[in-house]
Amino acid sequence: MVSKRCSIEFYLAIGVAMTDTPSESILVTGATGTQGGAVARALVRAKFSVKALVRDPRTAQAQALASLGVELVEGDFDDVQSLEAAMDKVQGVYSVQMPPHPDDQDREVRTGLRLLEAAYRADVRTFVHSSVARAGDQTNFVGWDAGRWWKRYWESKSEVNSAIAERGLQHWVILKPAMIMENFLPPKVHGMYPTLAQGKIATAILPDTRLDMIAANDIASFAVAAFRDPARFNGQCIDLAAASLTMEEVASTLSIGTGRQVLAQSLTEEMARAQGNSAGLVSSQVWDNVEGYKVDIHAAKSWGIPLTSFEQWVDAHSEALKAVIGEKVDSAEPGR
Repeated sequence: MVSKRCSIEFYLAIGVAMTDTPSESILVTGATGTQGGAVARALVRAKFSVKALVRDPRTAQAQALASLGVELVEGDFDDVQSLEAAMDKVQGVYSVQMPPHPDDQDREVRTGLRLLEAAYRADVRTFVHSSVARAGDQTNFVGWDAGRWWKRYWESKSEVNSAIAERGLQHWVILKPAMIMENFLPPKVHGMYPTLAQGKIATAILPDTRLDMIAANDIASFAVAAFRDPARFNGQCIDLAAASLTMEEVASTLSIGTGRQVLAQSLTEEMARAQGNSAGLVSSQVWDNVEGYKVDIHAAKSWGIPLTSFEQWVDAHSEALKAVIGEKVDSAEPGR
């Protein structure tokens, strides 16, 4: 272990300037998940002091964060006192909530508002919330009034967003990502694309439907930028996507990037369910056909924050993807 009595020369030798000492503390929720974890790691790299709200600090995911210097704060959204304690001496909060559950339809609104109120009472400088693209526009969806889509999902997102905008925080920003590219990795891939292990993406998504996507690290980059420059981002609702691809293009990119043959298969709703897709998942795929996220990628790029293409993302995660997808193919151009 390095002594605390290290010289300035030691810090210069390892490439850490004395001015790199974090001046602000950020509380990250959902830090053991895909989005929150990406945000926590990005904040550490940006020299912020990071706290992570976790239910169980003993998990492997929590301990991995601790090894990076993240302070683990044990707490729960349903424990108001733990939220208030976690807010102690923090200047910013990153908020991401679990969606409604069949057994707890009010979960997202309840937890989102409790975190918001704790942040307001603590007078945090910057509140960054992750929602979803199209939240707030749901009443314009085709078939909305007829109950075609998961009403509580969209209403919960919209309700939390509105509460944030109206609460009177010092600075707030709502990030609205489209589908996250990490859904092609475990654990999400097993539920969202159960046939990928057999080298197929069998969905109810039509051949000409384009799926807007964003990498978790890109969401994190926007969050870090908002914490660094809250005045620039204050009051903004930012739709996020870096790619808009057909499933055939997705399959081809996965094939080329991994050397594993992946084919896209468009199914009827009935066939998609028979292939192992849940009814809720199939409904979301039909929503992609009828509505979709409709992110203005040019507008997302206009913030000047580099975005990750799907090709770049696949290259960066090729080994993990190879463990998911079926057998290696011998052709020079797999999937073509």
